[in-house]
Amino acid sequence: MKILIIGGNGTIGKKVVSHFEKDNEVLIAGRKNRELTVEIADSKSIREMFEKTGKLDAIICIAGEAKWANFNELTEEDYYIGLKSKLMGQVNLVRIGKEFLNPKGSITLTTGILADEPVVQTTSAAMVNGAIHSFVKAVVLEMENNLRVNVVSPDMVEDAYEKYKDVFPGHNPVPMSKVINAYVKGIMGKVNGKIIRVSA
Repeated sequence: MKILIIGGNGTIGKKVVSHFEKDNEVLIAGRKNRELTVEIADSKSIREMFEKTGKLDAIICIAGEAKWANFNELTEEDYYIGLKSKLMGQVNLVRIGKEFLNPKGSITLTTGILADEPVVQTTSAAMVNGAIHSFVKAVVLEMENNLRVNVVSPDMVEDAYEKYKDVFPGHNPVPMSKVINAYVKGIMGKVNGKIIRVSA
C-alpha cells in the first residue's frame, strides 16, 4: 500500500510510521518535512502536497493544533486556531484527499480523549475534537468509490506521560502498541465512520 502520514515526525507519528513502513510505501508530510511540507490550516498547501504524492491507498493525519487556555481568557481569534488547523485542516484533508485516493482507499483522522473527557483549559480543543467525531460519522454517508473515513481518539499516550501527567490527573497512559493498532484497524480493517477510541 502507498500510505501518506501527515504528522509522521510527532510523538505518535513516529511510532505509526515505524510500523507501517515495514510492509508499505510510506510518505511523511509535515510543516518542517523536507520532502513533503504541508500546513493543514491552508487548503492550498494541502492540494499542493497531494499533487506531489500522486495516487494513494491510505491517508493518516496525526496533526493539527488548538489553543489551550482558561475559558475566560480565550478570545474569538484563539478559537479560530483550532477551527482552522485541527478541524478544517482535517476536513480539508478529506475534502481534497478523496480526489487522490484509489478506490476502496481510506482516511484516518486523529482527535483525542478531550472529546469525551475534557480537562481544564481545553474548551477549544474539546470542541474541535467533538466536531471531528460528528464530521466523520456524517461524511461517510456521502463518500464515493467505497472510500472509508475513521478517526482515532486515544487517551494520553505513554510516550507523552511525563509531559502531560499533571494535565490529565488519574489517566492511565495508553501503551503505544494499542495506539498503533487503532491506526491499523482504520487502514487495514473494514470499519467506516467509526470513532476508534483507545484507552489503557
